[in-house]
Amino acid sequence: MYAIVKIAGQQFKVAENQEIFVHQLDQEEGDKVSFKDVLLFDNGHSVEVGAPHLSVTVNATVLGHQKGDKVVVFKKKRRKGYAVKNGHRQCFTKIKIDSIA
Repeated sequence: MYAIVKIAGQQFKVAENQEIFVHQLDQEEGDKVSFKDVLLFDNGHSVEVGAPHLSVTVNATVLGHQKGDKVVVFKKKRRKGYAVKNGHRQCFTKIKIDSIA
């Protein structure tokens, strides 16, 4: 059984007891979160596709907040003496999918 759900502007294929990283959510560690933007649901023998959403809810628990790997942005123009180096680390939230109902 799995579902495709829209979380923080991105679509994820989730199953029960799965842990995933999503863009940072405004929740504290240990909070329960429910997502109602379910686009597709497969229960093993039939597939339901929403137009645009289904009446299925995905419940999850926030496990913690982390930062991702550093992304280096380097710009250079040859023969001009121009070089700029920037970077950032994206903030993520780790969640565990409890149930799909």
